[in-house]
Amino acid sequence: MPDATIVLLIVFVMLYLAFLFWYGGRSKPLSQAEVESLLAEIKLQGGKQSQKGEPPLFQQFRDLAKSDDGREFYMVNLMKFRQKALYPEGSSFGEDPMVANNRYSRAIVPLLLKHGGHPVFLGQVQGRFLHPGSADDWDQVGMVRYRSRRDMLKMAVEIAGLGIDIHKWAALEKTQVFPVKPLLHLAFIRVIVAALLLALAMIALI
Repeated sequence: MPDATIVLLIVFVMLYLAFLFWYGGRSKPLSQAEVESLLAEIKLQGGKQSQKGEPPLFQQFRDLAKSDDGREFYMVNLMKFRQKALYPEGSSFGEDPMVANNRYSRAIVPLLLKHGGHPVFLGQVQGRFLHPGSADDWDQVGMVRYRSRRDMLKMAVEIAGLGIDIHKWAALEKTQVFPVKPLLHLAFIRVIVAALLLALAMIALI
């Protein structure tokens, strides 16, 4: 095998190892003390340390941490948008809820990537199928991969300091969010097959 080919293979292996290190997905579970420390930091960054009580979302974070195994997980987001964006009085932002949601998305994606997360799926609801009368209606369904619950909480600290969640709540009439653990995952089957074929081609050339 030519030396140049060996060097190239080593470079690609090193790049892939760096990717695996960043992508992670295996860490130690959050301790209760760590959770409380991160929640206190969220309150501090949001400028609400003097506020009596705490946001209802804090208990949701605690409940989420209870099932932490240190592994990657996915959040399913069900979204219903307002007819008009609801910003605080005196805001200079417009009333289009989708524009408000796009503002939030543009701000949140870099933070996701920083913490080893990324969007996996976003889809527009196209009617009903099995839909009990008491069930909620949704406009969009999204799924986001998080490297760990720790990363999600650390990202929440940054969000609190930036104040970008104002766009999310201005856009949404209601939402439902819950974590899931994949039992079968074929979302990247095209990439997997392409990688296998490329590997076979490289072997054949050796």
